Amino acid sequence: MLLPKKTIMSSKLYVGNLSFDATENDLQDLFATAGTVQEVILIQDKLTGKSKGFGFVTMATPEEAKKAISQINGKSVGGRALTVNEARPKEDRPSGGPRRDFGGQQRERRY
Repeated sequence: MLLPKKTIMSSKLYVGNLSFDATENDLQDLFATAGTVQEVILIQDKLTGKSKGFGFVTMATPEEAKKAISQINGKSVGGRALTVNEARPKEDRPSGGPRRDFGGQQRERRY
């Protein structure tokens, strides 16, 4: 007999709809109101170095993560309503696929 899986909440949170001016320190201060913040990662564009408007915050415990979600999700910061929820594992994405030339025609990939 299989036992039902328990859903164990992670303490890593996705934070979306951030102002492009937001900093990691801003997120640290905001989430510290809900508990101990272990890590803050603000995702930036590789070419420009500018924020992409989302990031990840890791709280010390799953309970603090739940508290942060309930306190901060939907809260207006910098004129934007934040989205805060449990982070999901990064999905495997295919490495591309057939490329198309400028005329829309598919061409063989050369390595």
